Amino acid sequence: MMKYRELALSGIKTSEIGFGCMSLDMQSSGNSQLLMSAVDQGITYFDTADLYGFGANERIVGAALVPVRQQVVIATKIGNQWNQSQTSWKWNADSDYLKRATEASLKRLGTDYLDILQLHGGTLDDNYLDVVETFVQLQDQGKIRAFGISSIRPNVIQRYCENGKISSNMAQYSLLDRRPEEETLERLAKAKISVFARGVLAKGVLAAKPPVSYLNYSESQVAHLLDKLRVLGSIQAIAQQYILRKPVVASAVVGIRNQAQLEKALACYQEGVESTYDWAEIEKILPAERYKDHRVTTDNAF
Repeated sequence: MMKYRELALSGIKTSEIGFGCMSLDMQSSGNSQLLMSAVDQGITYFDTADLYGFGANERIVGAALVPVRQQVVIATKIGNQWNQSQTSWKWNADSDYLKRATEASLKRLGTDYLDILQLHGGTLDDNYLDVVETFVQLQDQGKIRAFGISSIRPNVIQRYCENGKISSNMAQYSLLDRRPEEETLERLAKAKISVFARGVLAKGVLAAKPPVSYLNYSESQVAHLLDKLRVLGSIQAIAQQYILRKPVVASAVVGIRNQAQLEKALACYQEGVESTYDWAEIEKILPAERYKDHRVTTDNAF
C-alpha cells in the first residue's frame, strides 16, 4: 500500500515513490499504459522537464494523465533554453523567459495548471529574488500550485532557504551519493522545504546493473557495497528505503522505462517499508562523499 507525504507550504500530497519520466522511451507506444498503470498502483507524483526530449517528454506525460489529471501531481522544470537548432542550451533564469517557458510547458502538458514548478538548476549569478517573485506571480495567477528549485549546490540552496517561499528542492541523493547529508538536508529540513530525491538507484547500479565506478568510489568499492547489501535483502529495496527514512524527503523519484521496472520499484518499496534495517551499519560500509564545490562559506553565505 503506497504511503503519501505532504509537500511543504502547499498542502499537496505526493506518493513516497515518484515516477521519473525522463527514463521513458520517447518512441514507445506503451507509455500511456505504463503511466496509467503507475497511477492504478498508487503513484501520484510524476516528474518531467521541458529539457527532456525537446519537450516531447512533457507532451507524452500530459496526454497520458489527462483522464486522471485531478488525482496526480505533475512537476516540471524550466530554466534551460535550447538554441534554434536544438544542438545545445544555455542557462536562462530571467523572469520573462521563465514566464514564457511556463506557458510552453502548460501547453505541452495540456493542462491549465502545474502542481509543482521547479527552477532546473541555479547559480549565484541569478537574480534569485526576481526568480521567486516570478514564481509567486505565476502562483497568484493560478498557473502553478507550488514552486521550488532543482539543485545540488549548497550555496544556491542556502540562498533559497533564506527566502522562505519555496516548497521543494530536487537533489541527487542515494546510498552512493550521500553528499546532501552533510549540510543540505538539515538546512532544508530547518527551512521546512521538502526534498525530491533523484538518482536514487545511482544510474541502475543500486538496481540490477553490474558494479561500476561512481563519483569517487572505485568499481571495487561499489562491488563491496553491493555484496554487503545483498546479504541484507533486495539492494533496490534498501536503496529506496534509505532515502525515504528521512522525513524531509517527499518522494524518492525512480526513473522508470517499462512495466517490469515499475513492478520492481513497487515491490521493492513494499519490501523496504516492511523491513527493519540497521542504517548505522549500512552507512559504515563506505565513507560518505562530500561536496567540494559550491559550498557555503563565510565568503558566499547569505
